[in-house]
Amino acid sequence: LEPNIITYTAIISACEKGGQWQKALDLFDELQRRGLEPNAITYDAVIAACKKGGQVAKAFRLFDESQQRGLRSRPRRRRSSSRNN
Repeated sequence: LEPNIITYTAIISACEKGGQWQKALDLFDELQRRGLEPNAITYDAVIAACKKGGQVAKAFRLFDESQQRGLRSRPRRRRSSSRNN
């Protein structure tokens, strides 16, 4: 099976959660070399990975790139530390 944009996005998101911002960027570059087009969710995941890794300037560049491609970022919900049951 060949990975698709959903596969790459899921792995990039996992990298973000694991604090592996450089790996997330490497995967983002790889998917584009393979001819896949990142979508807004893919950009959100790689931007989050950069932010978490302290790569704020790179995150802003990626955000600008996504906007130039006409992609709209989805607002991220803040996670609550308490649950309302």
